[in-house]
Amino acid sequence: MDRAPIRLALTLGDPRGIGPEVAAAALAASGSEAELTVVGPEGTAAAPDVVTGRWEGRDVARAGALAGGAIEEATRMALRGAVDGIVTAPIDKAALAAAGYDYPGHTEMLQHLAGAPDVVMLMTAERTRLGGALRVVLATTHLPLRSVAAAVTTERLVRQARLTAAGLRERWGMASPRLALCALNPHASDGGLFGDEEALVMEPAVAALRAEGLDITGPVPADTVFVRAIRGEFDVVIAPYHDVGMAAFKTASFGSGVNVTLGLPFVRTSPDHGTALDIAGRGVADASSMIEAVRLAIRLAANLKR
Repeated sequence: MDRAPIRLALTLGDPRGIGPEVAAAALAASGSEAELTVVGPEGTAAAPDVVTGRWEGRDVARAGALAGGAIEEATRMALRGAVDGIVTAPIDKAALAAAGYDYPGHTEMLQHLAGAPDVVMLMTAERTRLGGALRVVLATTHLPLRSVAAAVTTERLVRQARLTAAGLRERWGMASPRLALCALNPHASDGGLFGDEEALVMEPAVAALRAEGLDITGPVPADTVFVRAIRGEFDVVIAPYHDVGMAAFKTASFGSGVNVTLGLPFVRTSPDHGTALDIAGRGVADASSMIEAVRLAIRLAANLKR
């Protein structure tokens, strides 16, 4: 018996940015691999199947309202089973806030809309400039650096690692994922010379996870852990804060990376770039990451259906 095709909702993001352009390119590239439903406003480079309004002018709050409304509608579609997952084009966080949406970004908004108790922000490139795959989990996401140390707790790391391992098993089909925990301080604190978070927070998390049967190494210094992952030693790196993970990830894979949210009751992917308001409408936007986001969403949704 033939399996039902994978169905995805594709949101257009901020109508002032490159989201509609790269979405249109991804649609053209996807062919018949999946049934894609475009969700967003009329009046952009991509014609929506589900119309959430009309885009005219350059009003920031209006742009945020249209982007937010598309996310809400796509989430409703996924929760009622009309689609197997969603692929989201980039949004402008300032526009979203101007429209009254009190979320730091897509990840937190989707968590709230789906009623998920916890989520994981996983950046993945199945092939990087250095050859191997690189997957990076951000244990904390959109926080000022001064708030990171207090937010990186043993409990948070344990929860994030559990969700990550479950996601890699269920969506990537890895029987026993190999996790690495990236240190917070230089040289993993070098025996306490540069901080004590490794000894007081990270090592207890690793011990607890190993006791549960997870394959996890760490804390590993940030200056070596990502290279070791690309070389195939680890399937994923859990980074303690946004920029240590994203700087390494985008250096190795910009243009081919995909953002995946684990912990939601449906697949969600997005490209690894922002709205690029400065080049929107000029026909020069690179759609590679959006095309990869659609392809990966199809693959992950198909794995979940097996």
